[in-house]
Amino acid sequence: MANDGGLYTIDQMRAADAGAIEAGVPGIDLMEKAGAAVVDAIRGSFSPVKTVVLAGPGNNGGDGFVAARLLALAGWPVDVAMLGDPDQLKGDAAIARDRWRGPIKALDPDVLEGTGLVVDALFGAGLTRPVDGVAAAVLRQADQACLPNVAVDMPSGVEGDTGAILGVAARAAMTVTFHRAKPGHYLLPGREHVGRLVVADIGIPDAVDQGLDIDHFANVPPIWSSAFPRRGALEHKYSHGHVLVLGGGMASSGAARLAARAALRTGAGLVTVLCPAAALPVYAASLTAVMVRPFGQDDGRIEEELADPRRNAILLGPGAGVGEALCQRVLVSLEAGKAAVLDADALTSFEETPER
Repeated sequence: MANDGGLYTIDQMRAADAGAIEAGVPGIDLMEKAGAAVVDAIRGSFSPVKTVVLAGPGNNGGDGFVAARLLALAGWPVDVAMLGDPDQLKGDAAIARDRWRGPIKALDPDVLEGTGLVVDALFGAGLTRPVDGVAAAVLRQADQACLPNVAVDMPSGVEGDTGAILGVAARAAMTVTFHRAKPGHYLLPGREHVGRLVVADIGIPDAVDQGLDIDHFANVPPIWSSAFPRRGALEHKYSHGHVLVLGGGMASSGAARLAARAALRTGAGLVTVLCPAAALPVYAASLTAVMVRPFGQDDGRIEEELADPRRNAILLGPGAGVGEALCQRVLVSLEAGKAAVLDADALTSFEETPER
C-alpha cells in the first residue's frame, strides 16, 4: 500500500479491485480483509459494547457482514440491520452474508435502541443518489442520539469524489477506508463527517497502482519533501533565496509579519519586509530574524528593491493598499521574473481589469 498521498477516485478504486482480482486475489479475500481492518480499528479504539452493523445492499454491506462476524467472534454483542432484502445480495456480499450466523434485522430506527456503537456499512464511497427513506431516518437517529459511528469506506451520504453531501450524511467518529483514501475524505463538507481516517491495506498488489493514472493527492510530506531545502556545510544564506515581503501600514501589518515568518520556516535564507517608515517599529519589534526596510507606500520604487539578483522572490498584497500604485508594483515584479505570490490587495487591485 503506497504512502505517497495519492488518492483514488471511485472509478479508480473499482479498477484497483478489478485489477487485484485479475491478478489472482479472490474478491472475497479482499472483502474479508476489509472487514477485518474495520474490526481491528474498532477494537483499537473502543471497548466491547452492544454494536449494530448497518448493512447496505452492495459490497459495502458485505464488508459490514464480515465485520459483524469477526466482532461477534471476539465476544462483542452484535446485531445486523440490513437495508433491503438479504436474499438479493450477489457475489462476494452474498458469501459474506452466508458466513454471518446471526439474525438479520430489517433496517429501522428502533434497531438503535440500547446500542453503544454503530458500524455504518450502508453505502460507502460509490453512492450516486441522495440518501432518503429509512436509511436517512436511521442516520439522523444515530446523530441525534450521539452514538459513536464507525464508517466503512466513507460515511454514508458523502460522495466519494467530491465530498458533497447527498441528502443526509452520517457523522463518523472514525472512517476506515481501503488501499487509498478518496478525495471525498478530504474535501468539504464531507471531511467534517469523516472523523479519524484509517487507510487499511487489504492486499491489492502494488502493480495495480502502476497501471492507474493517479492525479489527486492529499498534501503529505512525501509529495514535496525531496524538494525541501537542505542546508549543506558549504552553503550560506544566499544559497536558499532572499524573499521580499511588501508590508502594509501599522494597522494592517499582521498578515505580512506572519508571511515573513513562514518564509523563514519553509527554508528561505533571508527575508526582508518593505514597509512604511511609520510602521517600522511594529515590524522590527515582532520580527527577530527578519530584516525590515522603510518603503514609501505611495512613491516607493519596487524596481530598486528588485535590482539585486539575489532577491529572487516577492510577496505582494497583504495590507499593501488597493490601487494603481500596487498594480504597478505587481506588474514590475512579474516582469522582473521573480517568483511572486499575489494575495489580498494585489488581487483586489485588478478586480476591474483582470486582463492586465
